[in-house]
Amino acid sequence: MARAYTTEADTGSRQDGTDRRPGAGTTAAGRFRHAIARLGGEGRWRRGWIIALLAVVLALVMALHAHVPNRVGNLGSLLETFLPWVGLAIPVLLLAALLRRSATALVAVLLPVLVWVDMFGGLITDKRGSGGDLTVVTHNVNADNPDPAGTARQLAESGAEVVALQELPGRSVAEYEEALKGAYPHHTVQGTVGLWSKYPIGDARPVDIGIGWTRAMRATVTTPGGDVAFYGAHLPSVRVKFEAGFTARQRDVAADLLGEAIVREPIDKVVLLGDLNGTMNDRALASVTSQMRSTQGAAGAGFGFSWPASFPMTRIDQIMVKGVEPVSSWTLPPTGSDHLPLAASVSW
Repeated sequence: MARAYTTEADTGSRQDGTDRRPGAGTTAAGRFRHAIARLGGEGRWRRGWIIALLAVVLALVMALHAHVPNRVGNLGSLLETFLPWVGLAIPVLLLAALLRRSATALVAVLLPVLVWVDMFGGLITDKRGSGGDLTVVTHNVNADNPDPAGTARQLAESGAEVVALQELPGRSVAEYEEALKGAYPHHTVQGTVGLWSKYPIGDARPVDIGIGWTRAMRATVTTPGGDVAFYGAHLPSVRVKFEAGFTARQRDVAADLLGEAIVREPIDKVVLLGDLNGTMNDRALASVTSQMRSTQGAAGAGFGFSWPASFPMTRIDQIMVKGVEPVSSWTLPPTGSDHLPLAASVSW
């Protein structure tokens, strides 16, 4: 009896089970099986689900940060203070996906990448312009600054027309006044905040932010472009405590009172300079941030982190405006303070 021998060409199939007959592989299922084979088999899609789940959770945390509750330890505000840094988990997940050789995890890691880019991609581009009608500087000089005069001279060298200082201790006010009087003939100090200007200052007065002493002020500066209302503020500090979480209630109340004062401001052009102990992402500052623009977000390059000066991780110092157009925003070199000074130029 003659044996029947079959060849691969006769059967139209290979040992790996892929159909090679004419017309085979042209269906969607065939193409999908072929793609899986090229990626290394279905195993790469079946493993790495834990990494994929973590990637999805990370994307949701960033996208839905406003829904993280503040009822327990103000976790929502704590997250929002350091929100850009959450993206550091992305390369960790990417490395884990590559080591696991998981196609599923690699695809899932794209989700937090897209969310982070959507939220912060605009900040990392350089939006700084040139020129401007007015340059301003704000700086928390630190009550324990070892060189007040040197810090003041460094700020004067910035060329700004208006400089706002926070955390001015009474023992050092005279040193700041002496060092700045040559460049700024007009100034006012209200409590622990002060404003120095090359243009006349009027109607300077404290702003009550509900803490029992003066850490916020308002003044009118008469510029060549008209009157501008300047607010200088140093909102209460926040603390991260193991047993209490992110304690910020006093800061939150102060932010609301400051926001109410700005709402009532009769002058159209308004500039806010200060240490708000919070970022533009922090929902607790919404009474202020909802009605004003960050110069860094509108006309800066990068995140403009200002604190701590030794290794800036967050921007809790702010320059915000309404009624004027941000042209450029930047950080200045370190001084003797634990904060970096910030500068911005605006146009009418």
